[in-house]
Amino acid sequence: MLIGLWIRDVVLIEALDLSIGPGLTVLTGETGAGKSIILDALGLAVGARAEAGLVRRGAAQAAASAVFAPSPAHPVWDILEEKGLSYARDEDLVLRRTLSADGRSRAFVNDQATGVGVLKEVGEALLEVHGQHETVGLLDARTHRPMLDGFGGLEGQTGAVSQRWRGWREAQRAVEALAAEVARADAETGELTLRLAELDRMDPRQGEETELAEERAILGASEKALADIGGAREVFEGLSARVAGAARALSRAHERALLAGAAETGAAVRRLTEASAALDRVLIEAAEAEAAIDAAAEAFDFEPDRLEKAEERLFDLRGLARKLQVSVEELPGLRARFAERLHAVETSEDALRAAEAALAAAREAYLAEAGDLSAARTAAGARLAEAVMAELAPLKLDKARFRVAVTATAEDKAGPTGLDRVTFEIATNPGAPFGDLGAIASGGELARFALALKAALAGRSDGPQPLMIFDEVDQGVGGAVADAVGLRLKRLAADAQVLVVTHSPQVAARAEAHWRIAKAGEGERLRTVVEDLSAADREEEIARMLAGAEVTDAARAAARALISA
Repeated sequence: MLIGLWIRDVVLIEALDLSIGPGLTVLTGETGAGKSIILDALGLAVGARAEAGLVRRGAAQAAASAVFAPSPAHPVWDILEEKGLSYARDEDLVLRRTLSADGRSRAFVNDQATGVGVLKEVGEALLEVHGQHETVGLLDARTHRPMLDGFGGLEGQTGAVSQRWRGWREAQRAVEALAAEVARADAETGELTLRLAELDRMDPRQGEETELAEERAILGASEKALADIGGAREVFEGLSARVAGAARALSRAHERALLAGAAETGAAVRRLTEASAALDRVLIEAAEAEAAIDAAAEAFDFEPDRLEKAEERLFDLRGLARKLQVSVEELPGLRARFAERLHAVETSEDALRAAEAALAAAREAYLAEAGDLSAARTAAGARLAEAVMAELAPLKLDKARFRVAVTATAEDKAGPTGLDRVTFEIATNPGAPFGDLGAIASGGELARFALALKAALAGRSDGPQPLMIFDEVDQGVGGAVADAVGLRLKRLAADAQVLVVTHSPQVAARAEAHWRIAKAGEGERLRTVVEDLSAADREEEIARMLAGAEVTDAARAAARALISA
């Protein structure tokens, strides 16, 4: 709901602050008084096209602010969220725009600078304008489907179609992903098979690199120890032979000394005997040492080529790891993954076929739901056409015809709202072809047709109703037709806020609030002023509208009768 309008230096308005209430508000006044200036200023605030001519003569810039109080559930907050503008759903929404004398303008939403396009998008979510020269909102065919769905109470079905659409899209994405996976898998199969064969042949074990490295170190040390023992044995064998030779030589010397038998040799024999005994002891110790050396060599029990095999295994593992660009420790896991991958390749086609079956089922479910929605829309369109036709005759549009065209679109144009293109079409004369609203209706017909449609739609939607502005919807009609216009505007205002510029007393008499637009001053000081009329002033204004320049008692009585009707 629009609750306030602040205007500065717009055409003939110097400064104007208006508070606006719910229901039906009418603007009346003499032709040229400036009623359209109020609407121009409001259009400026909500992003309508503006020209430098709106700036009051002598002023540097024009400015207008519109203060709205949308409900917390109003879709306008989603627009602000999408545009990155800050807001609070429990606070007012202020749209503001300035226009300089050179034609440049600046736009603001809640005092945040933004583009005029954003301001216009926000404004279109908050109000509709139906006038002599334009009908903002109704001429946009994108609004027709939501209007029809709201009229027909089809929100539940549209929600179901949207859900089916999401299921279809998700199934489509699943098929595409699996198809890509199968294509990649087919390309990888040869390489995977080759790599897995290498890994199977190598058969790496977890922790094997560490075990082999440790074994290699131990075997290397053992081999060196054996070499040292062998060297020691060779040295010892030579020593034993020399000791044995020495023992034999002493034995011969001892024998010769005994044969000599000389007394002087007695001491030598004793010495030779002692030396031979010592050598005998050495030979015994040498035999024991030789046995110990042999035992030590036998303690190193391993195959002669065991070290070579361990080194060869370790080098093979490390070479394969480098080839596959992983560590040796990762080889067993890589082998398992390759095996899983090959298994997935074998089963991926089955998964793809299952996904394709699910996609076909999701498509059929969507098409069935969308088909039901299309039928419901066609039926609702017939009811809406009947309701609108019932409104046309009282509004002096009895020769016009209206229909709701629900056209099936191609499957590739399907979307979350279904398969339908919904358009409101009219034919203004018998025998004339149906066409779009903007191409057929014109002038007062367009505004009155918008009123007929809005009257037929009134109360049939649970969504928030925008501010509706009707600019001289009663142009060219009077009497019973003007009364019918006023009655329908009053009915609309029961559930929405309606602002009407009118010359018709029958329309003005239906209003909850009445503003009289007039000019004050003269010459360069001429300006537009707005009076919020009291009950008495309102009666006088309607009497003036009935009687013209001279207001008679009969006109006042007629005005009272209209107001009380």
